[in-house]
Amino acid sequence: MPSTLPEGEVAPRDGSLPEPAIREAATRPFGFYLHVPFCAARCGYCDFNTYTAKELGGGGSQASYAETAVAEVRLARKVLGDLDRPVDTIFFGGGTPTLLPAEDLGRMLAAVRDEFGLAPGAEVTTEANPESVDPAYLAAIREAGFNRVSFGMQSATPHVLQILDRKHTPGRALEAAKEATAAGFEHVNLDLIYGTPGESLEDWRRSLESALSAEPDHVSAYALIVEDGTQLARRVRRGELPMPDDDDLADKYVLADDLLTNAGLGWYEVSNWARTPEARCRHNELYWRGDTWWGIGPGAHSHVGGVRWWNVKHPTAYAERLAAGDSPAYARETLDAETRRVERVLLEIRLADGLPLDVLDEAGRNAVKDAVGNDLLTERNGRLMLTRRGRLLADAVVRDLLP
Repeated sequence: MPSTLPEGEVAPRDGSLPEPAIREAATRPFGFYLHVPFCAARCGYCDFNTYTAKELGGGGSQASYAETAVAEVRLARKVLGDLDRPVDTIFFGGGTPTLLPAEDLGRMLAAVRDEFGLAPGAEVTTEANPESVDPAYLAAIREAGFNRVSFGMQSATPHVLQILDRKHTPGRALEAAKEATAAGFEHVNLDLIYGTPGESLEDWRRSLESALSAEPDHVSAYALIVEDGTQLARRVRRGELPMPDDDDLADKYVLADDLLTNAGLGWYEVSNWARTPEARCRHNELYWRGDTWWGIGPGAHSHVGGVRWWNVKHPTAYAERLAAGDSPAYARETLDAETRRVERVLLEIRLADGLPLDVLDEAGRNAVKDAVGNDLLTERNGRLMLTRRGRLLADAVVRDLLP
């Protein structure tokens, strides 16, 4: 959830969508993202739309936020009209959703279920900071209907957590993962970050081995990105910390892939590994495949049938719009066929299932032979898949396929 919103067309005040977009939505997997924009403290690397104040005014405060979000769920029901498509995935992100009381998360989830219904076996995820939950909280949200939890572990090394401004102790994420399993969660993910200034290869190995000791069925491992405007970027600019090194990042990715694969987790997207197909994050797959999702909350992005829009950024402005009966959408864009094709290449090539060859134009198909010869891609049954070398150079592969 980037903190800076793009410009676009003026969004209708009532949030209405073109009828063809709604018809397409009926044929695609359908998800909801619910953004909770509150954090106890801002991490130095974070560029997301988050706020540390408990009281921001009106419906923007933590205490009243759940009811404000429910109002947008009801708006979504009104806009989508007779769409008869139960929800396949729900994802609570942030910020830190688990700063809200468990009852509030349950109320927001219930609103989606009551307005749209849930598909059989629907995936319902919340992100959580390890220090923001305890066994009672996890039991309460499991009872409310959550079946997947994703913990922001990031590292098991104290000095790395300190550089990232993370507040939990190295062992707390592992305890939280075990508490979630004990509470009956079907799927548990641990998020890791590699490439933090001062992190050695052995530090990273310890983090991976520590994460695996909790026996999660999903691990995400992301290279640290120094985002403009963050505290980390300011420290790098002042020379206090070095920029992440590309060779170091590559070595750490290879180590992650080796250890996670050897532990029985297979990659299914460049930065994500799952123990079984059922353990994959189906909500993220919905994004990567350009399906349908409605983003609830300040700054949240949505996509329905080729129409993409994004909400006003500040929680107070967001609440004021909904209180007035208006859509919180700030702006939107209608994606043409070529833009949608390009985005398919950008995203689907990152998946282990690969990209259909026929998505490429003639110039892109001509580039495939060189990419295969350079051990960047493999071609099988009309689909293109990244090799491990290709995963390390995924951005370059995309540039070759979209000349």
